Amino acid sequence: MSTSDPLGEYLILSLPQSTNARKWLTESLNTGKQPLFNLKIPDFQSGTLDSLVQESEELAKIDQQLSASVSKVVDILNSVTDGSSTRVVQSRSVFDYIENFQWNTSKYRLDKSINILVKLIASEAISLDNDVRASYQNYQTAKSNFLAADRKKNGDLSIKSLHEIVKPEQFVLNSEHLTTILIAVPNNLVSDFKNSYETLTQFVIPRSAEVIAKDQEYTLYTVTLFKKFQQEFINLSREHKWHPRNDFIYSEETLNNLRKEFDLTKANELKSKNDLIRLSKTAYSEIFSQWVHIKCIRIYVESVLRYGLPPQFDNYLIKFQGANLKNISKAKKELIEKFGYLGGAGYSNTSNLHEYASLVDTDYEPFVLYEFEII
Repeated sequence: MSTSDPLGEYLILSLPQSTNARKWLTESLNTGKQPLFNLKIPDFQSGTLDSLVQESEELAKIDQQLSASVSKVVDILNSVTDGSSTRVVQSRSVFDYIENFQWNTSKYRLDKSINILVKLIASEAISLDNDVRASYQNYQTAKSNFLAADRKKNGDLSIKSLHEIVKPEQFVLNSEHLTTILIAVPNNLVSDFKNSYETLTQFVIPRSAEVIAKDQEYTLYTVTLFKKFQQEFINLSREHKWHPRNDFIYSEETLNNLRKEFDLTKANELKSKNDLIRLSKTAYSEIFSQWVHIKCIRIYVESVLRYGLPPQFDNYLIKFQGANLKNISKAKKELIEKFGYLGGAGYSNTSNLHEYASLVDTDYEPFVLYEFEII
């Protein structure tokens, strides 16, 4: 489930047409405060009851899978847009899409069996879900590369890129025996450095330490010594809690590449982010639409299994939003009180079962009812 707060929620209710439930739902449920909409579900190629039982199990899994896909897309959108992205499905608000839902007969033809429709819709949604996950991974990589480049440009002297700081005359270049290394020394250890660097190893050039730059945390020095003792000097520097910048080798080509790195990674991060936002918005629209189509098939299948053939049942959307979200449990209890008789005597009289009451499935509703959270 998404970490975002729900924008609203619906109870999707299917009842036999013989109940004539609309008037009661409109006027009496929660004292008539809940907006009510008809959910238009077409007649499908039902097949056998055995096949519908199998489809029921598969639909439950796919319903949950698409719910998780939508939640994932929402979380991704929120993470890259600071939660400012609106929920649009097929160029309409998500609520308008649900409340005025129409089956997409051009994409999902009703002359196809339920089994084929379910596979088609699910495969499209899963493909989009995979595309979003791959795009998100690309963005995370681009973002990580940019943050690394940003640290190099704007971090302290122990980690930042030095291409805008050092100059060629500060280094011994093209020498067979000598080398110049950079040491970022914590400011509180500068005295220790000055007193000990010359004797840290053999063949350190006396008084070769030169201040190159300074920030709030570190002072950056160059030190010249014989190449033979470079690694030993680096190791002993770390023991003194100095920070050798042995990642830096003076090279004009390297410096030019470093100058470009920040701009390139920033541009790539921005492009990856924009690509991800576009794809995620498209994916939200498409996967949400596919999810609603799967919901409709699931409601139809469960209604046929519950109420029998021919399909003669009405489907409703009961809307909860804002302060009314807390009324869902109350509404479900009222629905059970009103329509509990549909579950038979064994259901409506569970209070009289005494020691056998634990055998009754307390999550079972006497009619077809699903909660549909909008995020």
